[in-house]
Amino acid sequence: MTIAPIGLIHTPFKHAQGTPIQGVTGKGAEGVVELFPDLIQGLRGLGGFDRLWLIYQFDRASVVRLVVRPYLDSTERGVFSTRSPVRPNHVGISVVRLLHIEQNRLYVADVDMLDGTPLLDIKPYVPAFDSFEQSRAGWLNGKSASEVVADSRFEAGNPDADQAS
Repeated sequence: MTIAPIGLIHTPFKHAQGTPIQGVTGKGAEGVVELFPDLIQGLRGLGGFDRLWLIYQFDRASVVRLVVRPYLDSTERGVFSTRSPVRPNHVGISVVRLLHIEQNRLYVADVDMLDGTPLLDIKPYVPAFDSFEQSRAGWLNGKSASEVVADSRFEAGNPDADQAS
């Protein structure tokens, strides 16, 4: 399997500490998705969408852990029941708001990824396909991320990252 970045995501967040933990908590934080110029034709028709799914690589995540303590809980959980970046393939997804497109640059809001993050794919967010009114949210039921930002527990280079749960 070969997957290569198709561009870079530029945001105001240089380190995990203080970065929103989800786009919905980004409070309008803006960024630029820079698609590699040879792929620009793939953007045709994208301007009519309000929101986009960005699929990207957690390139600064620490080692893989199968059990983590997520930001919104004090209980350790299996990584697949969280959105932690320390997953086996370090793949992340976020929904961002598309502001406008200029050539190979997508200006977006509600970003929650680090500056320079490798972009793997873009897909349009389609409410009829992507929103399910009556969905269970497991251990996240009743929890709110409204005032929560990331710390450095999952970031590579953090001396405590490999031991943090």
